[in-house]
Amino acid sequence: MWVLLLGPFMAGAWAQTASAAEPPPCDRRATPACFVAFALPAGAGRMHYYTSRLPGAAQGPSPRSAIVVMHGHPRDANRSFDAALLAARRAGRLDDTLIAAPLFQVAEDRSARCRARGVPPPEAGDALWTCSSWLDGSPSQGAVPIGSFAALDALVAELVRQWPGLQTITLAGFSAGAQMLQHSVGFAGDPPAGVTLRYVIADPGSWLYFDPVRPVPTLAGNPVGWEACGGGADFPAGCTFRFDVPSDPGACRDYDGWKYGVEALPAALGRPAAEAKARYAKAQIAYLEGERDSSAEKGAFYPILDKSCAALLQGPYRLQRGQAYLAYEQAFIPSGDSRNGIDHSRRLTVVPGCGHDVTCVLPSEAARASLFPPTPSPAPHSAK
Repeated sequence: MWVLLLGPFMAGAWAQTASAAEPPPCDRRATPACFVAFALPAGAGRMHYYTSRLPGAAQGPSPRSAIVVMHGHPRDANRSFDAALLAARRAGRLDDTLIAAPLFQVAEDRSARCRARGVPPPEAGDALWTCSSWLDGSPSQGAVPIGSFAALDALVAELVRQWPGLQTITLAGFSAGAQMLQHSVGFAGDPPAGVTLRYVIADPGSWLYFDPVRPVPTLAGNPVGWEACGGGADFPAGCTFRFDVPSDPGACRDYDGWKYGVEALPAALGRPAAEAKARYAKAQIAYLEGERDSSAEKGAFYPILDKSCAALLQGPYRLQRGQAYLAYEQAFIPSGDSRNGIDHSRRLTVVPGCGHDVTCVLPSEAARASLFPPTPSPAPHSAK
C-alpha cells in the first residue's frame, strides 16, 4: 500500500540555504545541499536522497518524468546521481526530468566495507540497514522496521507528493543497485494513481529466477561450455540456451533459494512467488549490460563479482548472465504483448566500450532510449 507522507524532513544544510535568492546547483552534481530527507511510513525513521530539484523551490516547470537511480554496494549514491545527471544532460532532458538517488544508510560502525567517499553518514532518526540487507528487501533495524523494497515504494510516493505533475518514474539501478531493483519488481507496491513505473536494470551480479531451471549454453543443439559461445556482445551463430533443472541440485545447495530463486521466500516480502512472477511479467523493464563486463579482465571488476555456486549457475560473467536471463524470460515469463498501447517486451542493450562502470553505462548514447521514454504529454486541465 502506498502511503502519502505528512511532510519532508529536510537536511540541515538545505534548510540553511532555502531562503537564499538562488537555489544550489543541484542539477550539476551531488552536494550536501541537495541531500534531503523524508519520513518513512509508520514511524520507521527517515530516508535521504539526492535530488536535482529541491522540494518547494521554484525551479521552472514541474517535471513530468523522474529517474530514481539506485546506488551499488559501496552505497555511492553521489556517484550514481552524477551519472544520471550526465545522462539527462546529454539527452537534453534535465528541464523536464527530476533526478533522484536514495541512500540506504548503514550504521557507521558497520559500514567499513560499504562506504563511498563523500556520502554523508547517517543522522539520528535515519532508518538503518546492513551492508547487504538492503539488497534483498530485508527490514531495517530498530523498533519500527521497514523493508528496503517498501522504503523504495515510499520514496516514489514522496516524489509524487512533492512533484504532483510526475507521470512517469523510471527506477534505474547499476550493479548491486540493479540486483536490488530486479528483485524488487515483483514485490513492489502499486504506484500512485496516474503514474507509470519503469525499470532499467544495468549489470547486476546475479538475477532472481522464478523457476528452478538454469541456463545451459548450446551450440548446434548440443550443450557446450560457456567459453564456446564467446564473451562479447553477441553469441556466435548457432549458440543459444536451453534451461534445465541442475542434474545434481544437492551439489549446489540452496541454488534456488532467495535471492537467486523463489524457494522459501522470506515472509516479510508479503507476496507469494506466483503472484510476484505475474507482476514481473507485466512490468516495463529494460536491461543494460556493458560490453566489457564479460571477463576477468581489468574494468570488469571480477574480484567483486558473486562467484558462489548459485551465482555461477547463472553464467560466468555479468554480460553472459544478462544474456541468459533474457533468454529465460522469453521462455518462461511471457511479456511480449502490448497492453494499453505499451510494449512490455524485454530488450537487452549492450553498451559498447563499457566495463563495470556506472559513469560509462548510464550516460551512454546506447542507454538513452532505455532511460528516457518520450516526454509525457501535459496533464489535461479543465476549462475555466
